[in-house]
This record gives sequence, C-alpha cells and structure tokens, in this order.
Amino acid sequence: MQDENSIATDVRFDFTGKTVFVTGASRGIGREIALAFARDGASLILSARSIEALASVAAEIRDMGGEAVCLGLDQRDLGAIRSQIAPLGPIDVLVNNAGVEAVRDSLDVDEALWDKIVDTNLKGAFFVAQAVAAKMAEAQRGSIINLASLTSYVGVPGAVPYSASKSGVLGMTRAMAAEWAPKGIRVNAIAPGYFETDLTSVFYEDKDWVAKMIANIPAGRMGDLPDLTAAVRFLASSGANYIFGHCIVIDGGYLAKI
Repeated sequence: MQDENSIATDVRFDFTGKTVFVTGASRGIGREIALAFARDGASLILSARSIEALASVAAEIRDMGGEAVCLGLDQRDLGAIRSQIAPLGPIDVLVNNAGVEAVRDSLDVDEALWDKIVDTNLKGAFFVAQAVAAKMAEAQRGSIINLASLTSYVGVPGAVPYSASKSGVLGMTRAMAAEWAPKGIRVNAIAPGYFETDLTSVFYEDKDWVAKMIANIPAGRMGDLPDLTAAVRFLASSGANYIFGHCIVIDGGYLAKI
C-alpha cells in the first residue's frame, strides 16, 4: 500500500486534445510543468526570453510523441506579447510562470531593478493573460494559472520588488477571476514553497539552511516538483471547474505554522 504522504509522482490527468501555454518554460518550475502536461497528452506552447533555451524541453516533449511550439518572448515587451500570441490557435490552459527575482537591500534598489522585476512578474503576466483570455473568451472556456509566491502573503527581507510583484499577482488573479468567470475563463494561482530547481540549487548546498527550513515545515520535508505540477494540472482540469480566484499554497504547511 502506498504511503498517503508520499510524493505525488503517480498523479495523472488527461489533457489529450488540449493546448497548454507555459511561459518561462526553459528551466526550473516552468520546464517541469510543461513536461508534466506533455505526459498527460497535451500539446504545448512554450515561451522564454531565448527561443534557443527551449530546444531541450521541446525535444523531450517530441520524444514522448507530443507536440511543442516555441516562442522567444520577453514579457517586458508588450508589442512582442501581442504580435506573437495573436496568430496562435485556441489555447485551453495558460500557466503564467515566467518571472525574475533578485535579492537586494531595499535601500539599494534602483529603478532599473524595480522595473525589471515588476514589469516581468506583474505587468508582463497581466498582458500575457489578457492576450490569451481574448482567445479563451471566443471559445467561452479556458483556465489560467498564475504563479504567485509565499511572498504574496509574508514579507521577506531583501525581496521588496519581488514581494510587490507577487502580491500584485495574487490581487490580479482574484480580479481577473471575478471579471472573466462569465466568459467561461477560470483564473487561479499557486504559491510554491521551497522546491529545488536549477535556480535554487545553490541554497540546497547549505545543509544547515536545509535543516533549518525543514524544521519549520510541518510536512517534514522540502517540496518535490511533482507535488507542484500535480496541483497546477488539477487547477487546469475539469475537476476544478467550480474553483475561481483562489491560490493554492504548496508549502508543506509552512505558512500555516507561522
């Protein structure tokens, strides 16, 4: 009998015949989400600032027998967002994942850093969602999952621009859900806790840091990426058809304990 607390590696959904657009899909969380949807039968549209960076992800999807279209898309470029998304066909699911982060004392944050983070994580996410929602509205159906953060809920020193952007994503998710529900579009979000990716692996090299974090997680372990991808696919599935404007915090109980 499988341990009910084991990592969700065997969770499956059926997205055969569906088109899923994942932004920031070249690495980390975005890459894992894209591959999980591909294993569930979806056709993928992948975007990242560098189209070359998407090549290995697209190759893995095609090796599974799936389909993948790649877009070189900088979320700070509104013109590129509109010109590249408009020609695409119907989109069933958008995972609004692309984002950037930097740790810097708030007294040292300059306008360039603020604009880079907020324009990518919040402004860009909004305009990508807007462009995709226009297509979904025509079909009167669709699911958008935005990437929020634990910093949408709690303050983290050294992450003021990032926290501002991700708090905005949470508010944006709720407002979009309320406005777009009559158009058949479900908008929700996830807020990941601590997951090891190529972007965060440097932190995991510090065993004392890992032990300290686990001591504050009621589940007694760090997150594993299948825990996260299962939640995203649930929100995109018909099983979540009556869920609008919510954010699933995937953190092993970390925020609940604070």
